Amino acid sequence: MSQQVTPYKDKNASKKEQVADMFNKVSGTYDFLNHFMSLGIDIIWRKIAIGELKRNKPEYLLDVATGTGDFAFEAIRMLKPKKVIGVDISEGMLGVAAEKIKKRGLSDVFEVRMGDSEKLLFEDNTFDAVTVAYGVRNYEDLEKGLGDMLRVLKPGGKIVILEFSKPKVFPVKQLYNFYFNSITPAIGRLFSKDNSAYKYLPESVAAFPEGEALTDLMEKVGYRETKSRPLTFGISSIYTGVK
Repeated sequence: MSQQVTPYKDKNASKKEQVADMFNKVSGTYDFLNHFMSLGIDIIWRKIAIGELKRNKPEYLLDVATGTGDFAFEAIRMLKPKKVIGVDISEGMLGVAAEKIKKRGLSDVFEVRMGDSEKLLFEDNTFDAVTVAYGVRNYEDLEKGLGDMLRVLKPGGKIVILEFSKPKVFPVKQLYNFYFNSITPAIGRLFSKDNSAYKYLPESVAAFPEGEALTDLMEKVGYRETKSRPLTFGISSIYTGVK
């Protein structure tokens, strides 16, 4: 199980409350910083992850921790589903997503709602696919969150998780650690109102169970055919499983 890492080290607030507060604070600059700090590679990673669902052709898709909606927008473009529902605990992030939905004329396809990833307000066996991009490491109870996403999947439905991981190969590992632990927080401080958010990022990645540790946990809660696939020397990884 992952070590509990929180953005603000506030013992009076739960991790869930702190994460929501953090994303509310950074929502205005989140998209810009995401693309800037990843040199745009995050866009490619999203395309590859969504490609995992092309053969499944899901009609009803749930995007958990949807944030500003980038993963869901790419899923709509690539998969042409009938309906995508995005849930997130941050009102600020959902506000940005809602504006983007309106500007792109996708209100009939994409809907966003406030929602807790560990207590999803949907019936069992509702969705053909569930996606999560860079959200599972923020879960307060990872096992519970994975289990609830499994619950709302239809039998035979597929989950796709995209998450940061840790490179193992020299010199990528050393360059990554320097960039992630020194450069990323500095850029975050420069452009964001929240200094803690981009310090929390490398801390949360370091504490998160990756590779086989995560697929083992997925199997424990009931997923079948679990796989992990590292991207770009292991900087990110895709995890998939079937109900």
